[in-house]
Amino acid sequence: MTEVQTRGVRLAGAEQECTSRRGGAGPSDHQAMVIGDTPVMVPVHTHSVMTSPFTLAAGDGEKLKLLDRGIPVTDVTFAGTPRFYALSTADGIPYSHIATLHGTDVLATTVLQTCIRYQSRRKTCKFCAIGQSLAAGRTIAHKTPQQLAEVARAAVELDGVTHMVMTTGTPATPDRGARVLCESVAAVKSAVDIPIQVQCEPPDDSAWFHRLKAAGADTLGMHLELVTPALREQMMPGKAQVTVDDYMQAFREAVPIFGRGQVSTYILAGLGDGKEAILDTCEKLIEIGVYPFVVPFVPIRGTPLEDHPPPDRAFMETILQPLAEKTVAADMRAESIKAGCGKCGACSPLSAYERAVDAGT
Repeated sequence: MTEVQTRGVRLAGAEQECTSRRGGAGPSDHQAMVIGDTPVMVPVHTHSVMTSPFTLAAGDGEKLKLLDRGIPVTDVTFAGTPRFYALSTADGIPYSHIATLHGTDVLATTVLQTCIRYQSRRKTCKFCAIGQSLAAGRTIAHKTPQQLAEVARAAVELDGVTHMVMTTGTPATPDRGARVLCESVAAVKSAVDIPIQVQCEPPDDSAWFHRLKAAGADTLGMHLELVTPALREQMMPGKAQVTVDDYMQAFREAVPIFGRGQVSTYILAGLGDGKEAILDTCEKLIEIGVYPFVVPFVPIRGTPLEDHPPPDRAFMETILQPLAEKTVAADMRAESIKAGCGKCGACSPLSAYERAVDAGT
C-alpha cells in the first residue's frame, strides 16, 4: 500500500473511464481504489506515474488485478461513481461542482475555491492546485451554505456517506476562513446529521474555535504541510508567514475545545523535511493532543512542483512505522477521529501501520 501510494498506478484503456479527479484542492490526480477493505487514494495522472511498475488487469467481476511488473499481487476495486453526481441544483449547478466523494464514504468540499496565497506567484504554495478545477469549470468559486446542505443530504441518503470534510482557500480576512466555515457547517447540520471536519489556517482569534464548535463542527484540521521554517519559506512563502510556533499555539487553544485527537494536521513527506524533523514535530503534536496525519507528497500537474519526485517507500516506512507506534501508545488512532482526513485515511497508509502495531505485527 505504501509503495502504491508513492509510485501510483498506470491506467490504460477502459480503466481511464473512472471517477478520478484532475487538479483542484485535496487529493488531485488520484483514483480511489479499495485494496482489501481499505480505501486508498492512488496517483494515476501525475508525471511520475509513467515510470510506475504498477498496472491493472481484468479480474473477477468488478475486481481488478494489481500487477507489479506484470506479476499479480492483489485484487483491487474502484470506488463507484456516487449517485448524487447525477443531480443538479435548481439553478443548474451539478452537485459534483459543489462537493465530491473522497475515498469511499467521505464527502469533501472546498467552500472557497479562491485563496489569497494562490493569487500571487510570490506567495503561492508551490504544490497547490486549488485554482485548477475552478479554471477548468469543474467547480464554483463559493459554495453557499444552502447548496452544501442540499448536496450533503443527498450524499447521505443516496450514497451512505458517513462524514464530511470542509476546507477552504484562505480569504483576505483575519479569521482565515473560519467565518464562512461556521455558516456552512451550521447549514449542513440543520439539514442532515453527519460528522464534519473543518479545515483552515489558524484564525486571528481563538474565539473562532468556540464558534466553529458551536456551529456543529466535530473536528478541526489546521495543516502545517511542512515543518522546517526555511523549507516552508521556500515552498509556501505566503502560508509560511503563519509560523510553526503560531500553529502550535493555535493547537494548544483548539484541543481543549474539540478534544484530544479531534484536532489534526497534514504533513507532506518528501518535499525536503528530514525524517527526524518530521518525527520530532509529530511527537510535540501528540503531546499537545493533535493527530499528525503524515502523507506522501504527490506532485500535481500544472503546479511548480509537478516534476518533483515523490518519496520512496523506504523513506515513508522510516516515518510511518515509528509514528504509528507513537500514536497507538498515546491512544490517538485514526479510527477514533470523528470526521476528516485522518479518519478517512485514504491519502496515507498511517492507519494501516496503526492496525499492524495493535496486532503486534
